[in-house]
Amino acid sequence: MDTTTLPTTDLKKYGIIEADNSFSKKINAEDLIGFVQGKLLVADNDRDRISFQLTENNSRLEVKIYQLEQSLDTIKQRAIEKVQFVTEQKINPENPQLKLNRKAFVFDSNRNEISEYDILQNAPQLTKAILEQKNPAETNRYKDELLKMREYLQEKIDRYPEIAKEITKNLNIISKEIDTVNSITVDTEQTSRQQQSTVRLDVNDEDLYQGANEEREEQELLEQQEKRRGFRR
Repeated sequence: MDTTTLPTTDLKKYGIIEADNSFSKKINAEDLIGFVQGKLLVADNDRDRISFQLTENNSRLEVKIYQLEQSLDTIKQRAIEKVQFVTEQKINPENPQLKLNRKAFVFDSNRNEISEYDILQNAPQLTKAILEQKNPAETNRYKDELLKMREYLQEKIDRYPEIAKEITKNLNIISKEIDTVNSITVDTEQTSRQQQSTVRLDVNDEDLYQGANEEREEQELLEQQEKRRGFRR
């Protein structure tokens, strides 16, 4: 990626580049490399969030402003207890009809860290993270979130046919994840029913009862014979 055409004036305006044209020391090396390669650079401050992205061969800085419905610290604290689904409001959306983003904050107890996912852009990764928890309550909460997202998009596609293609693409993403969650849920329920059926079979099986009765009758007969022998002695 060409870095000679960087929009230095805009980058200085937002503190990404210093007065001496060096990059800000507040940005870590990994984020900086990704930014120059076209990835998003995100700055958070309480509920406010700004994303920066270099476009048009690094000659233009695209700035997007968002606001979370809660402070980021609060969201992360609550995510330790359960997955947090949060609305991210676009302040300057390209399509005013679609000005909401939905985010999910998932706590990974193995790595002891909280990961943030966009429900649309990171759909497969989010579904994998949710299902790996093997928590039926969280799986059901996620499914409800997907269903609400699908309903929201279906409403938008009817109201705004001019952006129907984009909405349809998002609907397909959500529908695919709903199918994935449903398939896992069905498999789990079938396994549970099979286990319950096996238990009931063990308890109600007539052959097992018959065998137990015969064994008990034989034992009683032996005890009676022993008692009679005792009397004779």
